[in-house]
Order: sequence, then C-alpha cells, then structure tokens
Amino acid sequence: MEEPLSPQKAPFVLDLEAGDHYWCACGRSGKQPFCDGSHKGTGFQPVKFQLDQPKRVALCGCKYSGHKPFCDGNHKEL
Repeated sequence: MEEPLSPQKAPFVLDLEAGDHYWCACGRSGKQPFCDGSHKGTGFQPVKFQLDQPKRVALCGCKYSGHKPFCDGNHKEL
C-alpha cells in the first residue's frame, strides 16, 4: 500500500465544534488536517469522527498514529 505524506511532525491542536469531522489520512489535502478530496485515486479514505460536544483535540499531523485520527506521539519516531 502507498505511504501517506506527512504534512507536519506534530499534532494539529484545534478547538472543534460538535458534529462529524473528516480527518485526512493521505496527507495530500490542502485543508489539513481535514479531507478536501485529494485522496481520490490513492487508496486512502478519510477517517470520520464525531464529537458530541465542542472539544479541544490533537489530530495527527504525521499520518502515522496508531490511534487515528488522534495524535499518539508516533511523530517523535519519524
């Protein structure tokens, strides 16, 4: 399988609203860390996640987290 691009080797720390969100898994989106459809033809799919209430989150920026879409510190090993 194709490897994802790593837009940054740190998490995207964001305050998000409640609702559905789509995290970019391929690393090609111009709207990081969210999907903009740039994965088409790559074999990657965005990761949908839902928040029940507004929340500060740390979304993976390197695309190698074992707990996608959330950062687990794997960027420190790259």
